[in-house]
Amino acid sequence: QVQLVESGGGLVQAGGSLRLSCAASGRTFSTYYMGWFRQAPGKEREFVGGITWTGIPNYADSVKGRFSISRDNAKNTVYLQMNSLKPEDTAVYYCAASGSYGGAYAYWGQGSQVTVSS
Repeated sequence: QVQLVESGGGLVQAGGSLRLSCAASGRTFSTYYMGWFRQAPGKEREFVGGITWTGIPNYADSVKGRFSISRDNAKNTVYLQMNSLKPEDTAVYYCAASGSYGGAYAYWGQGSQVTVSS
């Protein structure tokens, strides 16, 4: 069982930065592929990016070059650094854990609101 708790959301002006953290419980955190998703009002949830247990990230085209994902397995934490934020990045952001790259996400965080003002 893995529990995920996100933090770091908030309100920021366009062009600003925020960093989200996702703290995980459980001793097997380092074996999970970790993903970040977001859901804006009235829209479907979309994949933002993810990172393998060895630290290799991948990103959606919409955030490539602006967002970066990292993880600290010793701290059971994954991070989403968001730079050059745009109003269209406004959404609830979720972290999630999957037992394998490309597999189903079995565990989800509660979500963290990010609001970017123009």
